Amino acid sequence: MRVALFGGSFNPPHVGHQLLALYVLETTGVDELWFVPTFQHPFHKSLEAFEHRRQMCARAAEALGPRVRVSDVEARLGGASLTLRTVQRLMEDHPEHTFSLVIGSDLVAETHAWHGVDDLRRLVPFIVVQRGGHPSPAPDSPGGAVPVTMPEISSSEIRAALAAGRPMTSWVPRRVLEYIAERRLYGSAPPA
Repeated sequence: MRVALFGGSFNPPHVGHQLLALYVLETTGVDELWFVPTFQHPFHKSLEAFEHRRQMCARAAEALGPRVRVSDVEARLGGASLTLRTVQRLMEDHPEHTFSLVIGSDLVAETHAWHGVDDLRRLVPFIVVQRGGHPSPAPDSPGGAVPVTMPEISSSEIRAALAAGRPMTSWVPRRVLEYIAERRLYGSAPPA
């Protein structure tokens, strides 16, 4: 099976993540896409607890059907999340699968600073998806760019809006918003 790995903080997951997942599933020839929530951000960004982010990803994945799953591999690995280590572990755990790595065009310029990026590029092809508000990757970027632009949606803006009590129904999947409200994440108000 061909599996696209879509890693990120997912703090929280939003409709941009869902759109990207569906687009990759429908246009790149992969059989499944796995959300891979970061356990601990390598640059020490503050994140909601891993289990909350995993649960929110599971709710976002529900709408996309059985071809989308959520992996807890980074929690099992523990510590700072390093993409190379994550991919190596998944390849060990699932030798029957071939993997690719989904990244937004906003990350292409940062890949040179990733731990073991040359080894990572040898292990898996990259699927680069254009993200609104960010330049197109160079033609020689790993995997080339998928010719569509995903909407520019910011998780930090979502968190700020939730803390201010503003509705996020156009950016955050309903089931994820329910989870956030039930657990009062991001300073949100309790459900009415």
